[in-house]
Amino acid sequence: MASRKIKEKLSLLPKQPGCYQMKNMQGEIIYVGKAKNLFNRVHSYFSGSHDAKTQRLVADIADFEYIVVSSEIESLLLEINLIKKYEPKYNIMLKDDKSYPYIKLTSETYPRLIITRKVNRKSGKYFGPYPNVTAANETKRLLDRLYPLRKCRTLPNRVCLYYHIGQCLAPCVNDIPKETFQKMTEEITHFLNGGYQEVKLRLKQEMIDASNRLNFEKAKELRDQIRSIETLMEEQKVILNDLDDRDIFGYAYDKGWMCVQVFFMRQGKLIERDASMFPFYQEPEEDFLTFIGQFYSRRNHIKPKEVLIPNQVDRQLAGQMLKTAVLQPQRGRKKELVQMAVKNAQIALKEKFALIERDEKRTVGAVEQLGKALDMPAPHRIETFDNSNIQGTDPVSAMVVFEDGRPKKNDYRKYRIKTVEGPDDYATMKEVVRRRYTRLLKEAAVLPDLILIDGGKGQLAAAIDVLENEFGLYIPVCGLVKDDKHRTSQLVAGEQSLPVPLARNSQAFYLLQRIQDEVHRFAITFHRQVRNKAMIHSVLDDIPGIGKQRKQALLRKFGSVKKIREASSENLMEAGLPHKIAENVKKYLSDPS
Repeated sequence: MASRKIKEKLSLLPKQPGCYQMKNMQGEIIYVGKAKNLFNRVHSYFSGSHDAKTQRLVADIADFEYIVVSSEIESLLLEINLIKKYEPKYNIMLKDDKSYPYIKLTSETYPRLIITRKVNRKSGKYFGPYPNVTAANETKRLLDRLYPLRKCRTLPNRVCLYYHIGQCLAPCVNDIPKETFQKMTEEITHFLNGGYQEVKLRLKQEMIDASNRLNFEKAKELRDQIRSIETLMEEQKVILNDLDDRDIFGYAYDKGWMCVQVFFMRQGKLIERDASMFPFYQEPEEDFLTFIGQFYSRRNHIKPKEVLIPNQVDRQLAGQMLKTAVLQPQRGRKKELVQMAVKNAQIALKEKFALIERDEKRTVGAVEQLGKALDMPAPHRIETFDNSNIQGTDPVSAMVVFEDGRPKKNDYRKYRIKTVEGPDDYATMKEVVRRRYTRLLKEAAVLPDLILIDGGKGQLAAAIDVLENEFGLYIPVCGLVKDDKHRTSQLVAGEQSLPVPLARNSQAFYLLQRIQDEVHRFAITFHRQVRNKAMIHSVLDDIPGIGKQRKQALLRKFGSVKKIREASSENLMEAGLPHKIAENVKKYLSDPS
């Protein structure tokens, strides 16, 4: 149900094109959309029935804003820019995007051929994309044998190995005319744009000439180059004879999910395909257009000469957005290619749908279950703390973050305890919680929806005391209690540590198990690192003459401090220590005082 505030704002919406931004209770932008008619589109979210995915979005909306523009293309471009700026959690983010390799012919005075995934048209010519780095490297190696461009990043003051094997003209020491490099760059460009057949014919003639001169070694080298060209450049069937570069898009959708398949055609050949699957909240044709815009703006894909799309999409709008030729073929081989992309999208969507639903239950569905059990909105962001020490020595704490039921490892944090002496879990928890939320408040960063403490009533009360009495924060806090076998046993809430009714076979309980296992793993790993470093430092780092390299050499040879202590001076010298330093080590380890 829409709040009174939202209902009042809905009545004021204009019937004009524009973009709208949905916000949650914290004021974060959680979704950006576009509309030909803002009044109709935004109203549609708060009326009628929706699938579970859209219901989840609507339940998260606490407010919205909008920007009126003058045309549909302006709303599309603005939407793409706003998504890139705010990265709303419900929008298509293309987080698993691929960045395909290209061969770059640099525009330097002495040009080079390099493999790159970043595209900057001002610094050279790009050819590709290639299906993988191996294909790009093999093509580059072939060109290196055919055209002796320089290989070094900066010019040295003497010739290198490439000069001696005939793969560089050594402009570092030789005065090479600019025309020579200009001719090579023109031939390389022609070769990679489909003119390799002419190069192959030239090499065949050179091979025959070398054979006639009885220069069989040169003839063999030319023969190998010809075979390389045939293997690399002719292994794929030419599908279209015009040798143009084009991208072919097809899409399918079902139950609020969309799959987009892109076929990359270069020089008339299909070299690779890309598949993306994501939830959508607008009309499928509109979200498909948004996807294409993001595809070329967020990924380092060079726009080809042509883009082929299905008939249902607004071709004129796509063309205005991409500023390249956009076609919707009605017959012939190009139409078959679009149909093939659509068919692949349909198959992929059907095959993956069961997996998507299962993952939704384990993650977002589990978070929703947890929210219901705690009588609160689904906790989008959960931060969990755990302490680790051995009888109070080297105490540390760790925090892990889960968003929508998935670990967000970039936000994990480690803490060395600074103010607590001895084994005091409650004081340790207070210090860590205090440090964490002092920082978040100072930086005006996003606060969690739920805080979990790996521990019982005492640790839970310590965390709540800091949050409420020191910061005035009333974030829900729960404790994860373990059984005598150190497994997740129960979720307890509040200062009274009241049990939360949660079925042990529910997805929410399984999520809590994963969270508790993850924070325990992270804390234990950090504690071992700190403890091992402290142990090694206390014994070896204080010995005069033992630095980092000698310490590593000793540990590599003997494996432990104990065995170093048992070794003779001669054994220590075998590890690379001078006689005097070896004697120092023996003396120090036998009497470290």
